[in-house]
Amino acid sequence: MKNVQDIVDLASAYYGSAVLFAAIDCDVFVRVEKGEFAADVPRGMRLLLDACVAEELLEKRDGKYFNTQAAKAALIPGSPADLTKAIRYNRDVYPAWGRLAELAKTGKPVERPEIHLGEDAARTKAFAASMFGRAMGIGKGIVPMLEIPAGARILDLAGGPAAYAILMCQANPGATCVTVDLKAISAEAAGYVAKFGLSDRIECRAGDYHSDEYETESYDVVTIFGALHQESPVQIVDILRRARRALKKGGRLFVLDMMTDATHTAPKFSALFAVNMALTTENGWVFSDEELKGWMREAGFEPKETRQVPPPMPHWLVEASAL
Repeated sequence: MKNVQDIVDLASAYYGSAVLFAAIDCDVFVRVEKGEFAADVPRGMRLLLDACVAEELLEKRDGKYFNTQAAKAALIPGSPADLTKAIRYNRDVYPAWGRLAELAKTGKPVERPEIHLGEDAARTKAFAASMFGRAMGIGKGIVPMLEIPAGARILDLAGGPAAYAILMCQANPGATCVTVDLKAISAEAAGYVAKFGLSDRIECRAGDYHSDEYETESYDVVTIFGALHQESPVQIVDILRRARRALKKGGRLFVLDMMTDATHTAPKFSALFAVNMALTTENGWVFSDEELKGWMREAGFEPKETRQVPPPMPHWLVEASAL
């Protein structure tokens, strides 16, 4: 049970998020690394920098500001564990969280998902960029966990900006991949694939995994990474059944997602992420791994054990074989 101080801390927790979002928008960590804040810092910027120190994002010594090791690794674009694009997505949905009471009263999302799925070009590009950055960071820990046969043909459903497809093909030189997503997202994906010189091995197909039918028994591997948390149980089973028809017998299905235990309350981040999804999608939530395994069996798969993936995000990976 929380004590009074914990409640006070929780009520003001968004202060820290706002500081982080503003610091990224103002290029604070890049400018600190360049030594731009040596003296005569304007009042507003000084307040932001000091708040970053209080949040342990920066250090302050003799009136000068320095990046922490974590900030150097994750908060400077192009850094080894760059999270800036992913954090910008959190910033974009920040206003929706202020309308949580509306969701609780109506059960309806407070923001239309079409805004970042093609309707608004700027939001769509920003969404694709944030998902690409997030997936590249997460995927480097996940792809080594996948047992992909040599020369495999991979079907990557709801593949987003193709980050996972790129990483899988880089790790498996003989593999090819078809990644499927909505037209606007697929167009962004093609751009990323071209930048990595993989256009001859990755096809970015415009489609909709809610209704598409794929080449029957043509794929060795199907992947669904970070997508099913926006679907209802009925939709999930339907998506999995059509994925099963696309797989060769004995082919492998890999599902990566935020998942919870049977109570839907732990891990904490996953339980809160369920709210985030409900605020921005019609059927958004977070399911348990045991629920997922039940849907897999219903769709013609034999699921294996649940595996936790490396930090920083609490994703779980479930593999299944096509019966």
